[in-house]
Amino acid sequence: MSNTRRLDASGRTRSPSMADVAHHAGVSAQTVSRVLSGHPNVQPATRDRVLRSVDELGYRMNSAARALSSGRTRTIGVVVLPTVDYSGAAVTHGVESAARRAGYAVNISTASSLDPAAIAAAMTRLDEQSVEGIVLVVPVPTATDAVESIARRIPTVTIDGSRTMSSEVVAIDQFEVGRLATRHLLELGHPTVWHIAGPDEWLDSTGRAAGWHAALEEAGREVPPLLHGDWSPESGYQAGLLLGRIPEASAVFVASDEMAFGAIRALHELGRRVPEDVSVVGVDDIALAAYCSPALTTVAQPFGVIAALAVEHLLRRIDDPSSPPTSTDVDASLVIRASTAPFAG
Repeated sequence: MSNTRRLDASGRTRSPSMADVAHHAGVSAQTVSRVLSGHPNVQPATRDRVLRSVDELGYRMNSAARALSSGRTRTIGVVVLPTVDYSGAAVTHGVESAARRAGYAVNISTASSLDPAAIAAAMTRLDEQSVEGIVLVVPVPTATDAVESIARRIPTVTIDGSRTMSSEVVAIDQFEVGRLATRHLLELGHPTVWHIAGPDEWLDSTGRAAGWHAALEEAGREVPPLLHGDWSPESGYQAGLLLGRIPEASAVFVASDEMAFGAIRALHELGRRVPEDVSVVGVDDIALAAYCSPALTTVAQPFGVIAALAVEHLLRRIDDPSSPPTSTDVDASLVIRASTAPFAG
């Protein structure tokens, strides 16, 4: 390869330009642009000559120039909430990894709240950055006209069970998550199962609570009052302080592992042993679940699989915008560890 730097008018070195490639190859800049954008109307010999010049000069087309010449930015957007919880971070990381493997960059846009207007604003920011598709990692119980309008124009995939008329969905059946956890505790002989749910505005939370409620009704068991947290360990701790003072509470399904850690801490402080006195099941199977004391029984959500499928769906929609939206369900699985045990009576 020859020297990749040229001198500008002030004598400073600069990277080779498209004009340099054109001069080196003996063609026009327009021809270079056509070759680099994959235009079919270029003679093979000319294409080879241009590509040799690109290689010899070390020319690299920047992203702005690539977008102008091809009409493609090879960038997708992700809408997230301002949270530090494990599941959101794991999904976002999975989307970035899958996109990178496919040759796409990722722009992140944070919605300030769950308000549909805030979600639409985050999507609009990505639209202004010319992303080719959007992944929504936020709950959208009811899509507004603004959200729908963007989803109709830009291929959109949601991965938390949110629904818009125009988006594809990759999600775990959260109803089944709740039923799976509750049935496990009932099969251990517990008379009923208490539940520490997440916030009502989250589809994950309401789905898990509905599955818990249905499993108890199907078994003909009493449905205890619902307790609530906000996904944080502190909220699980506060709910655990309430639950731990109820002598007959022998089993609890907690809507996230992080809240379950807080609940277990509260139970320990109140002298309630886990699992001898109270069995606990969480959701997510985050990395710490296997290492807390006792190791946490939990419903595992395969975040990497969900993220990879979302990117796969999105790239298909980008390549074929006329394809109809589809949905894919991903199975959750129960991971039994030391935090659950048969009812002691």
